[in-house]
Amino acid sequence: MPAKTFYIETFGCQMNAHDSEKVIGTLIRNGYSPVETPEEAGLVLYNTCSIRDKAEQKVFSRLQQFKRGSGKGKVFGVLGCVAQQEGERIFERAPHVSLVCGSASYSRLPELLVQLEAGENRVTGLSLNRGETFETPLTRRDNPHRAYITIIEGCDKSCAYCVVPFTRGPERSRTSAGIMEEARQLAGSGYTEIQLLGQNVNSYRDPSPAGWDFATLLSRVAAVPGIRRVRFTTSHPRDFGRDIVEVIDAHPAICNHVHLPVQSGSDAVLARMQRLYGRDEYMRRIEWLKASPRNISLTTDIIVGFPGETEEDFHRTLQLLDEVEYDSIFSFKYSPRPNTAALNLDRAVPEEEKGRRLTILQEKQRSIQIRRNSALIGSVEEVLVEGRNAALGQWIGRTSQNRVLNFASPATNGDSLLGRYVSVRVTRAGPNSLVGEAVLRA
Repeated sequence: MPAKTFYIETFGCQMNAHDSEKVIGTLIRNGYSPVETPEEAGLVLYNTCSIRDKAEQKVFSRLQQFKRGSGKGKVFGVLGCVAQQEGERIFERAPHVSLVCGSASYSRLPELLVQLEAGENRVTGLSLNRGETFETPLTRRDNPHRAYITIIEGCDKSCAYCVVPFTRGPERSRTSAGIMEEARQLAGSGYTEIQLLGQNVNSYRDPSPAGWDFATLLSRVAAVPGIRRVRFTTSHPRDFGRDIVEVIDAHPAICNHVHLPVQSGSDAVLARMQRLYGRDEYMRRIEWLKASPRNISLTTDIIVGFPGETEEDFHRTLQLLDEVEYDSIFSFKYSPRPNTAALNLDRAVPEEEKGRRLTILQEKQRSIQIRRNSALIGSVEEVLVEGRNAALGQWIGRTSQNRVLNFASPATNGDSLLGRYVSVRVTRAGPNSLVGEAVLRA
């Protein structure tokens, strides 16, 4: 095997980003050094989501770039959901790949690395063993102020379009003691924001005798000394209870932002998607959230063009946008995925029509976001500073509601604001971010 240097590229959600942190920590612990480009690396890894085919296509496109000789002397690996989904078929599609490893097998990486170093051409880690998921011994954090904690892996739902139960396996929750110990360690190391992760965090059930549910866990993490913000994602509406809203109301450290994927505003489409709730049930949860004194920001996921979606179904989704007024949405055209029930559904929507509907949806949402963001002009928001745009002379922060707020701060005396919490008065608003000025303390 070539020099012990590695490069990893990640596609997908926060779960994938955090998985890569675990992989990086494991590699460093085993004597590997990170490099900035794949050309410099002896080990090149691609960790990707398979929820939609776009990320999957990117991985094979990256691998194709090295097919004609430029990858000579390198070892290539595919990690994550695509690895779990495609398994050893990846070797057929990209013969120069030597490692295929799903997320549930990352604890086996040291063993797999030893096999690669010994000269084995093809090694795999594709088990969905319930006991392996949380055993990765070291995580290399990419952000010095905000950290992810996985609390649950897998999913027991059977949404017709989704590959997660196949690629991540059944739900398995981490013990509350393990989560709390990691949260306390992070706080002790100076992290002030924690994001709890899972394919469905609401269904968290502590496997230890303590027996905490998600609302209890959320309240306990929020009470850890030194933690100023707690976020969580992703929620499933079927398992989202009023107790979660009550905990948000009771703990200022829990961010007033909830991502609650709806996928469609039509009961007929939701039934075909096997989402286990209807529009009215979803809207009850929205009513709980809107009644909160915390002014909770709402975001969602929406799929257009699911098989059988009629123009009337799509119109119901547009009506839902007007009714809820989300602060932002993630919207996609339906993408057929392997091993999903939707592959057997009839009445496919043509690609051109999917594109038309997506454009209409996004234009409507853009106008909603402009209106809602503009209403914040003049308000003072607390932001956690995450970066700086030197060209514009602005700091980049994020509010508790998860809005990006870029701001000028003329009186910093050259000091960095990174990682600090700053009060900012909003002066301008666009569809995707806010602009403001730091409020100077007397």
